[in-house]
Amino acid sequence: MAASAQLRLSRRERQILEILYRRGEATAAEVRAELPEAPGYSAVRALLRVLEQKGHVRHQERGPRYVFAPVVGRRTATRSALRHLVHTFFAGSVEQTVAALLDGPSTRLSAEQLDRLAALIEQARRKGV
Repeated sequence: MAASAQLRLSRRERQILEILYRRGEATAAEVRAELPEAPGYSAVRALLRVLEQKGHVRHQERGPRYVFAPVVGRRTATRSALRHLVHTFFAGSVEQTVAALLDGPSTRLSAEQLDRLAALIEQARRKGV
């Protein structure tokens, strides 16, 4: 799935994808049951069809029901969206992206989190990345 397509999802479409990622697969009724302030059943079905047309979701028929699942895994979709974000907002600079994430009063990392980040940086250094 293209990152630019990922970024063009509506709030409801993102909510539905989140449900499908969490569950692995679900019927329209199951998705509707988990949506906050859920629209009607036919609206959920329409949103699932839109997600399918956009290439984010596929379905299988199981008896009288359609069971929907994401086309790509969460990790693949996340990496694609993150690459797009780094390219679009930080001119492809991972350094600037990380600096922006670490800069600000809302970013408070524990000593353990900082140690894990330092280990990831050291690992990247050894790989020559």
